[in-house]
Amino acid sequence: MAELLKGKPIADKIKEDLKKEIEGLKSKTGSSPKLVAVQIGENASSAVYLKAQKNTAESLGIEYILNNLSENTKQDEAEKLIDTLNKDKAVSAIILQLPVPKQIDAKKLVNLISPIKDAEGMHPGNLGQVLLGNWKLAPCTASACMALIESTGINLYGKEAVIVGHSEIVGKPLSLMLLSKFATTTVCHIATGERGVLPEHVKRAEVLVVAVGKAGLIKGEWVKRGSIVIDVGINKVGDTIVGDVEFDKASQQAAYITPVPGGVGPLTTTMLMKNTVEAFKAQKVK
Repeated sequence: MAELLKGKPIADKIKEDLKKEIEGLKSKTGSSPKLVAVQIGENASSAVYLKAQKNTAESLGIEYILNNLSENTKQDEAEKLIDTLNKDKAVSAIILQLPVPKQIDAKKLVNLISPIKDAEGMHPGNLGQVLLGNWKLAPCTASACMALIESTGINLYGKEAVIVGHSEIVGKPLSLMLLSKFATTTVCHIATGERGVLPEHVKRAEVLVVAVGKAGLIKGEWVKRGSIVIDVGINKVGDTIVGDVEFDKASQQAAYITPVPGGVGPLTTTMLMKNTVEAFKAQKVK
């Protein structure tokens, strides 16, 4: 039976370290990190995430400000706000909350955020640093997955790592992070499934990360015995929240597996705060 890889204990340890670091930075610089979230329009699903961000930030000594723009905000208005925040020396980090209304080009707004203030690590400049294996600010969910994998103590050198899903926020950056540890990394996507070869890739994975958003996509019998399984998927089936992996069967095969919920989720907001502190240090600590 697999050992559960829960995100909360790891998040708690990171937060404990961050709190001490922030206290030290305040003594050294006379100021504290400040995270500004930009939300355009109202969205029920992001409201929960916003509350978690605010509570976590304030518990660590990070000032948290929410800029809530109306549903009818125009692209140029949103761009002006980002520009103002970029120029504001009191602002350490900026995050654009998704989703945005259809008239807004989210990718363009993210690209306008100063790389040094990019709380989500999604600016091309920061993604480039992930490519070079020299990152300070990296996508939060990918960083959360990496923290979970590393918490097992496994040496990734030469291990077979398979990622299912090639998004900009998880699959692509995480593949580069794993490569930086010399894991032998395969990225699978919709075309892999359509060709019918997904099971054979999954079956050889010593480290398996699944981030698709499709309940039960990965069958338990595909999971390699003794592997590490990181399930990023969050899917509602009836009244239950499940991942992308058949948990019951997979947990009979794997050595470590993340529960859904309670695995990757608790760590993502913590990684956002870690990025905020890194951004503050880059701007204030010489």
